[in-house]
Amino acid sequence: MKLFTKLTPIAATLLLSFGSISAVSANDDFKLSEKLSVTGFIDMSMLMTDVDGMDSDRTMGLDQFEVDFLYGFNDKLTAQVDLEYHDNGNGQEVHIEQAFMSYGLTNEFSVKAGKFLSYSGWETEDPTGLFQYSGTGYAKYFYGGYQQGVSGLYSTDTYALAISVINDLGDLTGVNTDFNDPAIETMVAIMPTESITVKGFYSMDKLGNTGLDTTLINLWASYAQGPITLAVEYNISENAPATGATTGNAIDATGFLLMGNYAFGDWGMTLRYHAYELENYAGITTEDVSGITISPSYKVNDYLSMIFEYRMDSVDVGGADTDYLAIEALVTF
Repeated sequence: MKLFTKLTPIAATLLLSFGSISAVSANDDFKLSEKLSVTGFIDMSMLMTDVDGMDSDRTMGLDQFEVDFLYGFNDKLTAQVDLEYHDNGNGQEVHIEQAFMSYGLTNEFSVKAGKFLSYSGWETEDPTGLFQYSGTGYAKYFYGGYQQGVSGLYSTDTYALAISVINDLGDLTGVNTDFNDPAIETMVAIMPTESITVKGFYSMDKLGNTGLDTTLINLWASYAQGPITLAVEYNISENAPATGATTGNAIDATGFLLMGNYAFGDWGMTLRYHAYELENYAGITTEDVSGITISPSYKVNDYLSMIFEYRMDSVDVGGADTDYLAIEALVTF
């Protein structure tokens, strides 16, 4: 689930500095210059958590604030730097979420280098790419996370291929700079029509100093036509880090989701079912979780959206059944 924080003086200064700038993709009038543009979001929410056998818990606050700087030096060379404010569990902080440059060698083939988010996974890291308030929570076991390295992408209107040589898989913060045993992430994408997208990812890595081969497989497909968006995802991981980072006991995991969204006017409705299961190195199930999410949303205007969510998690192993009720205000600029 999301983290809840208070606005620090540093974040408040950033907010005041860039609060008048709107999304570049929405309106070119908000460019800072011909070569520099800024976009970002402010994410706030109220959350009630009800765990079986325990008192309910309520939180309210700022989840995340992000400013993205987009540089277009010419028609081939671009760069992006994302500054993010959030609470990392050890205190409030502002850090560089992504910083990379891209160079287009041809119209179809480009290379990027630096710190960037993995291509893998149906559900995005930032709330601006989600159809509901919460992510499934299983991304740390199956998605590539933030990566440092080099990636090549060949893309056409009907298919795309990508390969990334990176420091680590599943490094959720992208802070590891050890390149002694690099990891590989590969992608094959097929877009037979404008409505259908199918993507497959196969990634390989070494788990710390254990010498175990870590593999992640992520498959998803989506259909988007008019007001309807449908998605299905299936994941397999072997010897993945149990903590979702680069240390911890190795685990094997499977997980999937089914999602549907219907938009009618300024309103939308999302239904999602997800499930995942983890086994430790001894083959013992340590987590067995499934959840149903119902999430209506309302677009107040081009910049503000309200997202409402009721989520029911059924935990057979590794915890207790939990219900969540959330109200989110998401401002994009």
